[in-house]
Amino acid sequence: MDSVVDSLNNAYQDFVAAAANVLEAKENAGSIKTTATDTALENFKQKWELFRVACDQAEEFVESVKQRIGSECLVDEATRPVAGKPGQATMTGLPPISAVRLEQMSKAVRWLVIELQHGSGSGSANSALSHPSAPFDARFSEDAAQ
Repeated sequence: MDSVVDSLNNAYQDFVAAAANVLEAKENAGSIKTTATDTALENFKQKWELFRVACDQAEEFVESVKQRIGSECLVDEATRPVAGKPGQATMTGLPPISAVRLEQMSKAVRWLVIELQHGSGSGSANSALSHPSAPFDARFSEDAAQ
């Protein structure tokens, strides 16, 4: 995470410095277009693009962490023992879910969402269920039918 923050910070500092260089070059040149102003503007454009890339990478990192935290919370919630209050039954009527099984189902859902976002259209559900990174466990009857 530190490297993502450092990369974003460095790109921002470079972008701000390039903006300052453009202003300085324009001030020195007056209203005349010079090679120095053109060079400063080109450098500014490059730094702007690099800053945008760094922002995109930071956003992707944040999204991946959010997804990982969400998955971990889901697994924790689904696999923890139910503690009832005194005098109440602790069973919810639902069988416990194994963490492995829950992760498999979560991956399958993620693949479906990704394929739908990319507009795969019809037939995407079957391809997502057979994707190698979303394997199913034949020990579960509902998976054996796949």
